[in-house]
Amino acid sequence: RRFGTGRVAPIGESVAGMTDHRRVLILGGGTGGTITANRLRRLLPESTDITVVDSNNDHVYQPGLLFVPFGLIEAGHLIRPRDRQLHHGIEYVAAEVERVDVAANRVHFSDGRSTPYDILVIATGAVLMPEETEGLEGAGAGTNIFTFYSLDGARALRDALGRFTTGHIVINVVDMPIKCPVAPLEFCFLADWFFRERGIRQDVELTYVTPLDGAFTKPVASRRLGELLAAKGIHVVTEFNTGTVDGDAGKLVGYDDREVPFDLAVVVPLHGGAPYVGRSEGLGDELRFIPTDARTLQSKVAPNIFVIGDAAGLPVSKAGSVTHFEGEVLTENIRRFLAGEELDATYDGHANCFIETGFGKAVLIDFNYDTEPLPGHYPGPVGLPLLKESHLNHLGKLMFEWFYWHALLPGHSIPGISSEMPTAGKHRTPSAVG
Repeated sequence: RRFGTGRVAPIGESVAGMTDHRRVLILGGGTGGTITANRLRRLLPESTDITVVDSNNDHVYQPGLLFVPFGLIEAGHLIRPRDRQLHHGIEYVAAEVERVDVAANRVHFSDGRSTPYDILVIATGAVLMPEETEGLEGAGAGTNIFTFYSLDGARALRDALGRFTTGHIVINVVDMPIKCPVAPLEFCFLADWFFRERGIRQDVELTYVTPLDGAFTKPVASRRLGELLAAKGIHVVTEFNTGTVDGDAGKLVGYDDREVPFDLAVVVPLHGGAPYVGRSEGLGDELRFIPTDARTLQSKVAPNIFVIGDAAGLPVSKAGSVTHFEGEVLTENIRRFLAGEELDATYDGHANCFIETGFGKAVLIDFNYDTEPLPGHYPGPVGLPLLKESHLNHLGKLMFEWFYWHALLPGHSIPGISSEMPTAGKHRTPSAVG
């Protein structure tokens, strides 16, 4: 395998200077941007320019952030250079996007430069918006209010948990959508395991506070995960819409005036799209996510703009597995668009994820737009157990990191696993479909 040179290409040289070539510009060098670039490099002619733009060269393996607070992995182990994940023939550009001029097919950068595109792929993910919740950046931030959704936050929380010996820990999701919606649940399960291993679980109260009406968005999975929370002695507060996080008083205050006290709060802030989306006329919605066709992944903004991953305004989880499954359809549709062919409308919202439950076990769920997580096995009648705790699923969770760097990011097709959700091996019930 050959890698890109890592050379920071001058804007206007590799893109604007080749007007006789097709120019594919990918904003974002994370999971979606990297998958898209690597797949397109194999799919499109060498004469097609493919450029990936990001503001920094640190590619973070975000699923690993969950393990940092519990001392199970070092934060530095999760970072690799973005440019080293790109195949030969792909340019990497370090630049901060200022705005996208949709009408002019041009991207403007914060240093005053700009570049045109024939195809634009938006893969800039979701960002944390703690400033949207009163008190979340107040006096308690870093003292008794933390998050594990960033490298610095996960490190700080690791130190806080190491000092914590007695009291009430609240895990709070401010609002949906968020990246990896099962991660807060996983934090609850791992916290239970962490304090039991230290022999002080009886002195630590754990409460999960969610805006949802249950542990998860899908009824069958919500019921099963709710049972696991109850079995581990983790309290659940549902339909709680956080208005204020009061670090001084140690309490969450909902918009309905309900209060949840805490000694330590682990908060997942509101998420939104990248800031430049808000500065780009007609590009995003009120949360800066891009309106996107749910089946083709073509944006609803302009026909030559495609969207992948967390940046997309779709009714599907914002998770790495989703991005992987989207990549197959999206890159084929870019090829078809450039060739003047009809787009492939077969993406079905396929998503799956391992849910770490502690003590060397995990649960696996697999679902799509129309079918919620079901019991059975994945990817077929013989495979990993679904909606059931098992050590095999835990091993699958751990192995996913290797899969991420060596198969998912390079854009490889995995035999037996496609973008379409498999139905073989699943036990269907009338309530689980539709």
